[in-house]
Amino acid sequence: MRLLQCDNEDRFSLTEFFEGNIPKKYAIPSHRWGAEEVTLADLKNGNYKKMTDTCCIDKSNAVEYQHAINSMFRWYRDATKCYVYLPDVSRARSVLADNTNEFWESSFRKSESFRRGWNLQELIAPASVDFFCKDMEFLGDKFSLERHIREITGIPSKALRGSPLSEFSVTERMSWTKCHVSTYEEDKAYSLLGIFNVYMPVIYGEGKDNASARLREAVDKASKGYKREDFSITFSLYNTSEVQYFVAREDKLSKIHRVLQGDGSRRAVVLHGLRGIGKTQLSIAYAKRHKNDYSAILWLNIKDEDSVKRSFAQLAKQISREHPSAFPIGSQETKQNLDEVVESVKVWLSLPNNTRWLMIYDESDTPKLSSGTDPAAVDIRKFLPESYQGSIITITRSSEVSIGQSIQIRKFGNVRDSMEILPTMSR
Repeated sequence: MRLLQCDNEDRFSLTEFFEGNIPKKYAIPSHRWGAEEVTLADLKNGNYKKMTDTCCIDKSNAVEYQHAINSMFRWYRDATKCYVYLPDVSRARSVLADNTNEFWESSFRKSESFRRGWNLQELIAPASVDFFCKDMEFLGDKFSLERHIREITGIPSKALRGSPLSEFSVTERMSWTKCHVSTYEEDKAYSLLGIFNVYMPVIYGEGKDNASARLREAVDKASKGYKREDFSITFSLYNTSEVQYFVAREDKLSKIHRVLQGDGSRRAVVLHGLRGIGKTQLSIAYAKRHKNDYSAILWLNIKDEDSVKRSFAQLAKQISREHPSAFPIGSQETKQNLDEVVESVKVWLSLPNNTRWLMIYDESDTPKLSSGTDPAAVDIRKFLPESYQGSIITITRSSEVSIGQSIQIRKFGNVRDSMEILPTMSR
């Protein structure tokens, strides 16, 4: 990484830093590269009049340029300040506009900078982003201009404010570039590398379709694990009762996702509430929305021990059918001992690299509690994989189940709560 340093006499010099030695405080610009840009060669030869990021990257060096493309999001994220120069926005009053603010806000919304493919990470990654017009007047930062930026780009406010990008689905993040254009068609995919925290070789000339396909593959590997093909199970909800017009509450879906998203280590939530309140339907909605985040989504009925063991037997058949070489499930497929089948599935779920599954335990309404004496109560812990990996949703009426973060599902408290779902119903 190269940075420009300015001395007390306003003279610039170029300083090179390597990973692990980059200064904690530096600023970074955001604007469109053009034919008139100062290059690294110009700077070294002393032939320059202005400074931009182009003079800090040697685009003629394929290795360096590839490293820069894959590091760009991190460089913007770690910058103390990002300055965005908008050459097509002016604060000068127009004879046709009664209000100066209305005039520059109109040109701000039309700025070509917001259509650039690379602009996406430059808006999201840095904690502090300041905007300047062509006259170098300060227009505002990404917080004071948040509404404008959100309406122009479609980037949610939460993303602009620094929420973890893993909280947003792959499809949603992909959609943020739908109106963007790039000088090179492949950049539409390359500019998303940091958004998905993935890395891949840059191959200009491969075309946007090939670049997008490689990006999808890299994202799938990152989200499901690099051995996903060894553990993937076809997504199906055949053994659940889905309500056709159920509308899930976004706040609950977001909370479930925040708890469960991670690196493959064990994450668990417990959805509890009255019968018929929508716990199962909420879980179905979550599974459908985030099915691409998991290598397998497995549904079990745990209302009693017989039901849960038979659910495990169904899972064993599916795993054996899709992965005939799976061990030790294949050898247990024809056996009648359901306890052995349960253990076989648990062992498979505990295998190294099989970390991206989601298990949903439904109807856990008679759980075994430390204070309970019900002989029919089910000890759910007996049916959890021993390894500390994967994600788990438990659906129950009991608020005393404590095998994950508790999320209570209540009735809508007032008219306002009910009104919040109307925009979703109209989609």
